Amino acid sequence: MLDILSRHGINDVNALKRVLRRLRNQVMLRLIVRDIGGLADLYEVMNTTTCLTEVAIPFALKHLNTWQQSIYGIPCAGKDENPQDLIVIGMGKLGGRELNVSSDIDLIFAYPEEGETRGPKKVDNHTYFTDLAQLLIKVLNDVTEDGFVFRVDMRLRPFGSSGPLVCCFEMLEQYYQIQGREWERYAWIKGRAICGTKGEELANMMRPFLYRKYLDFGSIQALRELKDQILKEVRGSKLNLNIKLGSGGIRDIEFTAQVFQLIYGGRNKSLQVRPTMEALVQLRNN
Repeated sequence: MLDILSRHGINDVNALKRVLRRLRNQVMLRLIVRDIGGLADLYEVMNTTTCLTEVAIPFALKHLNTWQQSIYGIPCAGKDENPQDLIVIGMGKLGGRELNVSSDIDLIFAYPEEGETRGPKKVDNHTYFTDLAQLLIKVLNDVTEDGFVFRVDMRLRPFGSSGPLVCCFEMLEQYYQIQGREWERYAWIKGRAICGTKGEELANMMRPFLYRKYLDFGSIQALRELKDQILKEVRGSKLNLNIKLGSGGIRDIEFTAQVFQLIYGGRNKSLQVRPTMEALVQLRNN
């Protein structure tokens, strides 16, 4: 995929949008033909679609960041002026490397530390990364004559749609320690840095919020209430036969696996995995 992208000269946002959409169309066409022809199994479909995202996001971000740095300079932090970058966290099916051809992508944006840019037009890091994140969403999500790359959903971030688009690590840590809810633990099981130099540091910071050292039976009631809420939505919208949302569907399978991961994952590290299929295998073996 990178070889295809490297053949094109990209000088502005419109060219970037065009190249990424044409790559998606090419990858999806090939994948759909292989799927219909019985040449691609489920794992190939999920892996190819996920790989497209893992190529498109860093590629777009690299270009957008270069253009933005030419205006504001490099965002830095601390007395040593350590360079900062945007960490893009993939949630849901993207985080679990289980995207299908119709999936949208759930993202959360973060950056390590507060500070400001070192350039002719200085701005604080929060402003810089907010602008950068907004540009990235538009590049991926906007519908043009070539279609779109991926639909982007940002509702899993702290405070949901009303919250800031990007957060520094300190703000993320304080939010989840003080206000983090059970459904957010559930969601973060699949959280994974798609790009950014301090993704592993972020993962280590989030792990105590996700996995408790003791057997976490206290989360069962909260998860039961979440499940009841989901069931009410399904019944109210007549989705009982929906393969994803209906009873016994994909969401039920994911929910069941993740409940056991939350309860036992703190003591059993083999359950600290993101893909649902892998989690089911580990649960069977344990």
